[in-house]
Amino acid sequence: MGAIYRREMSAFFTSGLAYVFLAVYFLFSGYFFYNGTLVMGTTDTSAMFANLFSIVMFLIPILTMKLLSEEKKQKTDQGLLTAPVGLWSIVLGKYFAALTLFVIAESVVFIYALILSGYGNVVWPTLLANYFAMFLLGAAFIAVGVFVSSLTENQMASAVASFVALMFLYLLDIIADSISIEFISNIFSSLSFYSRYVEFTMGIFNLSSVVFYLSTVFLFNFFTVRVLEKRRWG
Repeated sequence: MGAIYRREMSAFFTSGLAYVFLAVYFLFSGYFFYNGTLVMGTTDTSAMFANLFSIVMFLIPILTMKLLSEEKKQKTDQGLLTAPVGLWSIVLGKYFAALTLFVIAESVVFIYALILSGYGNVVWPTLLANYFAMFLLGAAFIAVGVFVSSLTENQMASAVASFVALMFLYLLDIIADSISIEFISNIFSSLSFYSRYVEFTMGIFNLSSVVFYLSTVFLFNFFTVRVLEKRRWG
């Protein structure tokens, strides 16, 4: 897994994708930080994190679009699949490389916290809860993106399909509200990514939401392994 991880991290930076991803994330987070925190004269960063949900939804597909689709397009996937390395190692190596880059991006919040400390007392429990919520959201979205990337050899198709999938997850609350059958509506509501994320930004720690996000990570990485397993023996 270590070799795969190092290769993907190197590929992110040599291709320039890492710089684009970080620049766009820093740009929007800085904008939301300025307008939602500094302009409002508060040290609460919850508004910034709430607004970042939609930005992450756009950026994650770009981050994950080539992780496995590029291997298939370049015909290097068979060499990778027949190498003496487990499929879980392949998937997790790529997954953790993308997650590392995401963590680097969201860690800019600590620079914002230093700026805020010059104006007043930073409420660290709230800030760390928001940071943790963003981490869980990114971890789940990346797992979805890696899975979608394993289904196609076209990077653009992977990005678009990932965005559609994440948009669907975002719209689950609206879909639930539009369904009149309470049982089905409750099922959609329980699968909502957005409402669980917003709970954290409001300072509500829900263990079931943590389990939900981590289960999503495991489930979609498992799906990705199954896709590769089928390709290996197909």
